[in-house]
Amino acid sequence: MIDRYKWYEVVGLYLGIAVFLFFVLAPFIEGFLVSLKPLAQLFSTPYSFIPKNGSFDAYFNMWTSVPMLGMHIFNSFFISTVVTLIVVAIVVPAAYAFARFSFAGAGLMLAGFLAVNMFSGAVLLIPLFRLMRTMGLLNTYWAMIVPGAAFLIPSSVWLLRTYMMRIPRELDEAAWVDGASRLYTLRRVILPLAMPGIVVVAIMTFIGAYAQQFIFALTFNSKTEFMPLPIGLFAFFGKQEVVWNELMAASFVGILPVMIVIVFLQRYLVAGLTAGAVKQ
Repeated sequence: MIDRYKWYEVVGLYLGIAVFLFFVLAPFIEGFLVSLKPLAQLFSTPYSFIPKNGSFDAYFNMWTSVPMLGMHIFNSFFISTVVTLIVVAIVVPAAYAFARFSFAGAGLMLAGFLAVNMFSGAVLLIPLFRLMRTMGLLNTYWAMIVPGAAFLIPSSVWLLRTYMMRIPRELDEAAWVDGASRLYTLRRVILPLAMPGIVVVAIMTFIGAYAQQFIFALTFNSKTEFMPLPIGLFAFFGKQEVVWNELMAASFVGILPVMIVIVFLQRYLVAGLTAGAVKQ
């Protein structure tokens, strides 16, 4: 039986959580407050964290300042969605194969997946640029989708493989006794049980794809109509000044798709992340 925490342990625990949350949430809170301030107030002395005469004008004016802002947000959402679908379609059978089959080179391939994650996308920009140019993918959505998916597949295979290894092999064997094929077993038996893990992989992939668009879009795309949000935000950087309040407002609007995905799939996310916490 676990002993009760003493009062000073409880205070220390909550104090540590409060400090952690402060450092995590402070930039978001300050960014939101900046979006409510008039531009002149941002450079006033002494600086005030609390907006005076704050308003949501920046959230309306940003659409006029950057007319293609909606297109940039759509591009980010579209690219992340396609990357997620591609990664999940590839990772599910790959993770099942690594979790169920023993074949030569499996350990070496998994180690290679880890090695890929050690390389930053910036290191491979030149060979990736030449590859995209050879394939005729420059200045298209695919120039950001293909490398985005390639960099997210290795970690996703590791994550889903670990989850599928927890599913008892006896379920596969029972399906084979009934005459089911490997593909049927994967589709009808394994996938429903692995759905929490697949949802976690999908969410992590979507967030990763949403976050890594800047470097690929900046290198492989020069057409405005294909620019994702991270590049579109540069429009708020003028020659004389930066429209910080509208920039912060556009940033918060831009992350709404990710927040909506997390809110609706939160139940599966928690289930997937806590799977394996208890020995079965």
